[in-house]
Amino acid sequence: MREVDAPASSASDMPFALVSNAETIVGKGCLGFVPSGREMPGGGTLGERVNVYFAGHPAGPRLVVGALPYDKAAPAHLFQPAELSRSPGRACFAAAFPPPALVGAPRPALRWQVMAEPTLPAYREAVARALETMAESGEALRKVVLSRSLRLAADQPIDASALLRALAADERVAAFCVPLASSEGPRVLIGATPELLVARQGEVVTSHPLAGSARRAREPRADRAAADALLGSDKDQREHREVVTAILDQLAPHCVELGAPKGTEITATASMWHLGTRIVGRLRRPETSVADLAGLLHPTPAVCGTPRERAARVIEDLEGYDRGFYAGAVGWVDAAGDGAWHVAIRCAEVAGRQARLYAGAGIVPGSDPVAEGEETSAKFAALLHALGIDETGRRAAEDVA
Repeated sequence: MREVDAPASSASDMPFALVSNAETIVGKGCLGFVPSGREMPGGGTLGERVNVYFAGHPAGPRLVVGALPYDKAAPAHLFQPAELSRSPGRACFAAAFPPPALVGAPRPALRWQVMAEPTLPAYREAVARALETMAESGEALRKVVLSRSLRLAADQPIDASALLRALAADERVAAFCVPLASSEGPRVLIGATPELLVARQGEVVTSHPLAGSARRAREPRADRAAADALLGSDKDQREHREVVTAILDQLAPHCVELGAPKGTEITATASMWHLGTRIVGRLRRPETSVADLAGLLHPTPAVCGTPRERAARVIEDLEGYDRGFYAGAVGWVDAAGDGAWHVAIRCAEVAGRQARLYAGAGIVPGSDPVAEGEETSAKFAALLHALGIDETGRRAAEDVA
């Protein structure tokens, strides 16, 4: 993660936004930043640092928002907005991000350059090396999540508001925008995630992990066949169980009741099918903050692997770049410890004319390097479609007159 002074994030004109069918939160401005572990004696848990912040800042909305980086050792980016709008559903999002008035000449389409990091052949080779490492380890390494990125450069500044509106059109995801710290001008994390890391409301805690994916098809019969194949896939079911088991094991000491009442089900976004399991529990101690639960669970095997530490070392060796806030978490926590945190996937960092997109796939014994590469391409689709281009930077077929 880039080491910059947190107050530089105020340079962004974009507000924080987290948009879902359950609730929409929009936070404008910044009253202050939650201290990092380096700034507190003994470090402190994430929940403890949030409590320290609220104790010293009695004015303003009793809520902080922001993002957690993928690397647990890197500082979180959490701040208290100066103005806050909340609404059931998506009402306040439309007010905060209205489409431009239809006056004047239309803006010409952007021209793009795209650089894959790594290239698709190099990604397939990394998958093959991960499979070799797992085979050599016996069962000491069961899953590794490898990602790749696309660097995009446009000939004009990217309209971040338009990108967020396009992503939020899919009501099956939680769209988000987080202004980030930057010493070189406004920078935002924008995405549309289908995955809930953890939420707390009173004593009730929920999580909805996703793992195991398939690209959706336009033709209804082929689309249904893709969903059925995913449900019946032994490889994807094993990948999914790694995530669910880890979350249940980590939450169990903190809950008096915990389970997955509906089991594993198929869930969808506009572009992907996923295996998902909704987990519900009741907290043992009501003072346990959602911030501490997020810090406990993150990163889950859905974005890292199992065992976590060994998978993280393989990722560091094979990916070749810093994930930053990709595969981290975005969300909010209030002074009572309630809140919601979503896994930061299907996202991009946007700054001026530049954007960097990310997509990953879970590698387990039996994975196929070509298929895993195709899965990352499918996961890029949501953001690329919102930008109106394909993976090469050309205008998407449906956008060409």
